[in-house]
Amino acid sequence: MHKQQPDALLLNSKIEEWMRWDRNEKTRGEVHTLVTEGNVAELERRFMSRIEFGTAGLRGRMAAGISMMNDVVVIQTSQGLSNYLLACQPEVKERGVVVGFDGRHNSKKWAHFLAAAMIRKGIPVYLFTNVAPTPFVAFGVKHLKAVCGVVITASHNPKQDNGYKVYWDNGAQIVSPHDKKISQSILESLEMDDASWDISGVLTHSLRKDPTAEVEAAYFDELSKYVQYKQQNSSCDLKMVYTAMHGVGWNAVQSCLLTFGFPPCIPVKEQMLPDPEFPTVTFPNPEEGKSAMNLAIKTADENNVSFIMANDPDADRLCIAEKNDSSGEWKIFNGNEMAALLGWWCWHCHQLKGSHKPADSCYMVASTVSSKILLSMAELEGFNFAETLTGFKWIANKTIDLENAGKTVLFGFEEAIGFMIGSLTYDKDGVSALGVLYELAAYLNRQGKQLHQQLETIYEKYGHHLNNNSYFICHDKEKIKHIFTRIRTMSGAPDTYPEELGGVKVKYVRDLTTGYDNEQPDNKAILPVSSSSQMITFTFVNKAIITLRTSGTEPKIKYYSEIRGTGSKLSKEELSSSLNALVEAVINELLEPEKNQLLPKSE
Repeated sequence: MHKQQPDALLLNSKIEEWMRWDRNEKTRGEVHTLVTEGNVAELERRFMSRIEFGTAGLRGRMAAGISMMNDVVVIQTSQGLSNYLLACQPEVKERGVVVGFDGRHNSKKWAHFLAAAMIRKGIPVYLFTNVAPTPFVAFGVKHLKAVCGVVITASHNPKQDNGYKVYWDNGAQIVSPHDKKISQSILESLEMDDASWDISGVLTHSLRKDPTAEVEAAYFDELSKYVQYKQQNSSCDLKMVYTAMHGVGWNAVQSCLLTFGFPPCIPVKEQMLPDPEFPTVTFPNPEEGKSAMNLAIKTADENNVSFIMANDPDADRLCIAEKNDSSGEWKIFNGNEMAALLGWWCWHCHQLKGSHKPADSCYMVASTVSSKILLSMAELEGFNFAETLTGFKWIANKTIDLENAGKTVLFGFEEAIGFMIGSLTYDKDGVSALGVLYELAAYLNRQGKQLHQQLETIYEKYGHHLNNNSYFICHDKEKIKHIFTRIRTMSGAPDTYPEELGGVKVKYVRDLTTGYDNEQPDNKAILPVSSSSQMITFTFVNKAIITLRTSGTEPKIKYYSEIRGTGSKLSKEELSSSLNALVEAVINELLEPEKNQLLPKSE
């Protein structure tokens, strides 16, 4: 018997099963074409392993097959989630589930499939009628006291992708073991029938309510508590250009500006409304820099405006750019720089209110790959700093834990332009962050200062924190595994990491894939460990920190670096030169991009 025959039989049975399930003519046609062409490799890629449901839910390319995002996978996932909620949330039929969606291809339809799956089980659904920012779903779970929330979105991913993001009853993204248990429930809920495909009566069903008006009113009422200078904002002469990046942010931002008392902004008209084709950008992610912000800069220049604010397509991230009044050059701020500004502002506002809550009961939170600027502020100002794993689910859940212990969280962030203002939402929120940062910029403008000047003032007080962050693209999972295995076994044995890189001695190594951390007495990491993702951090004797990690939602190897100038006699230029040389050494010695055919970030 041919050795590969059992695999061929298994593949055929999976394809037949799919064709029995699927009612979508487009995806059925895709499979038929692949079978007719005899494209076994592609069929195996699509049918021999299932798209993984993790703490980020699902995210992947829209196409036929169980490893992709499509009608079948969404329906099965929704059936599995509904069964899991019935098993572990006793009040699910009283409290219900919040469901939202962005403007991508299939998002609305998949939200309706999800709602229908819940309704068939007798679970009430708060289904938004129209597209909604992701933060509104997170806020909606908390405000409506729902047991769960789901938003159909792929955030800032390319147009070919979509996703399924899940919040738990605390309003934060799910963490383990919920992801594993939901994944198991999905596998136990694969069978589909005619009813699985029927979404005709979703919008008018007695178990469905539209939460839009209530959630938006409550959200902006809560946001108003973060406004400091509404009267001065009304006469603000710092004009602002805004881009929604072909996403869902426009209407929410108009309400945000009204809440803060600002006059209307100038939109980038070509990117103002949702468009699933994202026709003006290669990547709809403002974090990509000028390649994504070109139209906004053009609009600003045409209108003689020196300030730009941008959301990503689901409005949970925020990016800003400023034209230097002296040089005329545009600066796009990175996430760490924006966090320095927002952290300083949140502390300023806390003091402005004359809060009865002392500094030692206040916290700011950031992920481990983000700048330590908040730590430097905390050391000087007397508040506390907490560090979490990468991913806003960790920041949000840490915030909830701190609040449950009677503490106040003023601000949280991740360097990937994700910001959480107080605890308005337990997730990154590009809408509230926009209002708060615009108020900060207007405050400085009244003093004749720009944001880049205030940033320097912050660094002069708390020490320069210089970063050099980027990524390489790699679609080969085995190659990525080989790269990280080599780093862990530089001397041929386990846990023999490099002792020196670029001529600079390594002081500590923390590996959150294996749990190794030689800064701890027992060599065991304090932060949670995950064997399903790669993450190694090097701390050097010159106070530089460099982290290498894989992305949970994209085919990337990311690197993050920072050098803290706190207490250093080196100039900003000397610190920058030292960091850049070290980053180059780490890339060449550990990642070996040419040898491993890694694709650098496109400029």
